[in-house]
Amino acid sequence: MLDTAKLLAARYRAAEDRPYLASALYSLTVVPATRVPTMGVDRHWRVYVSPRFVAATPVAELAGVWVHEVAHLLRDHHGRSDRLPAADQRDTVRVNIAQDCEINDDLLADGLLLPAGRVEPKDYGLPEGGLFETYLPSIPPTPAGCSLDCGSGAHGVPVPWELGDSAGPARLGPVEADALRRTTAQAMRAHQRARGRLPAGWQRWAQEVLEPTVDWRQALSGAVREAAAWAGGAVDYTYRRPSRRTPALRGVVLPSLRRPLPRVAIVVDTSGSMGEDDLAAALGEVTGVLREVGVRGNRVAVLACDADVHAVARVTSAEQVVLGGGGGTDMRVGIDAALAGPERPNIVVVLTDGYTPWPQESPSCRLIAALIGEDAPAPPAWIETVRVGPA
Repeated sequence: MLDTAKLLAARYRAAEDRPYLASALYSLTVVPATRVPTMGVDRHWRVYVSPRFVAATPVAELAGVWVHEVAHLLRDHHGRSDRLPAADQRDTVRVNIAQDCEINDDLLADGLLLPAGRVEPKDYGLPEGGLFETYLPSIPPTPAGCSLDCGSGAHGVPVPWELGDSAGPARLGPVEADALRRTTAQAMRAHQRARGRLPAGWQRWAQEVLEPTVDWRQALSGAVREAAAWAGGAVDYTYRRPSRRTPALRGVVLPSLRRPLPRVAIVVDTSGSMGEDDLAAALGEVTGVLREVGVRGNRVAVLACDADVHAVARVTSAEQVVLGGGGGTDMRVGIDAALAGPERPNIVVVLTDGYTPWPQESPSCRLIAALIGEDAPAPPAWIETVRVGPA
């Protein structure tokens, strides 16, 4: 039987010690669940709790777990996971590990106690203060027997002990969750002004929630740079340049590590509704950022597409792009053509007014939609999106 008094005492302690998290902590609905390894959350702000785990864990550590689980929801980990490539989404434990690395360094720096077995960035030779998307390429595939699972409120994939979308007790919808995130961010800012102490990760999160308006060029540049860093994180072995340790091992040739430059495909919507000035500005921004991060020449393909692909070229500047088409719109054709080429891209950037069908699921690459025009309809939530304003 769940020791409810002990569990709620731990939540009270977490809220008293960190009052800026109180609203979020008390918005969680408790659901006892014997199949959950420890505690986990779904995207409806229900927290699933193992009675055995509560019985075996001190109140101080349970308070840390409360903060850990609510951090997954406040940082919208499930929404961000929906935008990962499908291949990454399928390894939920690996995604969960990267997310825990993002959270736990802040919690430990803030003096919270967490149970044994927690993961930290240093466990994988990673720096503190990163986002889980930047950690993910360095996290190895899920080891056999690993049971880490914070639920669909973290990695985004429903798990057996959860109640689902329609069943169960009170739950928060997306609008209420966004309002709660903003309320929490405002409480954090007030706390920081009064006491001057807030973990760096929470400071960054609160600023992003309260000051989301950025210049579209900065947002698009940041998305492309981050995607290039993500793709370039896929370190692999190569025998083209033997390891420097090879001479020490007679008769054995060791490979060295290489960090390859990503290949990029830019799918350009050339349907009749596209404005040339805005399109040229967005294309110039993307190609400029790619040059800055060292991706150029034959590593960038541009596909002009409306309802069909009209031109494919490898370019080094926006001026080299020939924009054909002008008919209907279906960016799926361009995305499929980019992925079907002999040199499959790691990143696909789609420049479009948004009036197009989209793929049903994330391809095995990073997909960024640059939406041109104030009224451009949003693509599916799993697509990383930047809105491009007037040039």
